[in-house]
Amino acid sequence: MGKVLNIGVLVSGSGTNLQAIIDACARQEINARVVCVISNVADAYGLERARKADIPALHLDHRAYSGREAYDEALVATLREFGVELVVLAGFMRIITCVLLDAFPMAVMNIHPALLPAFPGLHAARQALEYGTKVAGCTVHFVDCGTDTGPIIIQAAVPVLEGDTEETLSARIQKEEHRVYPEAVKLFAEGRLKVEGRKVVVS
Repeated sequence: MGKVLNIGVLVSGSGTNLQAIIDACARQEINARVVCVISNVADAYGLERARKADIPALHLDHRAYSGREAYDEALVATLREFGVELVVLAGFMRIITCVLLDAFPMAVMNIHPALLPAFPGLHAARQALEYGTKVAGCTVHFVDCGTDTGPIIIQAAVPVLEGDTEETLSARIQKEEHRVYPEAVKLFAEGRLKVEGRKVVVS
């Protein structure tokens, strides 16, 4: 099996992608374990998911810090305490600064509910519907200092159906998220991802 990868997950909400990764680790599909889950929201359901899986669940309130950098310094200290090697953002509703990114170079992953570079930022499914695109989807990418601009690891396409609402399209996109996010983590754990400029090469 080789060395087990230590993952730290940052959540702000219900944490369905967190659950997909916890489950994939439990099924031993990924040679990794989630060693801590941190949220900036005290009652985020993602923390409850962590507790149910016997994973340390920590609330780190961003309002207790002077700014984004100070908060990210606290995040880095906590992640290092748990020996985290890969940071996974699973619905973490905060802008990450270079403080965190420099501490974990090309080892911070995010998932976005669109086929980047299309529809970055919030409400991606709504943006896709308003634009009239025929295909939506999701993207797992490494995080850089921009908004949803980092090197792309995996994408999955989801057709936009006649009569789709933001809710129905989002639900189908989310189903694909739960499939591709664990897959991206697996590739990282196996040491099969190499970043060359803007490109992620999968060996």
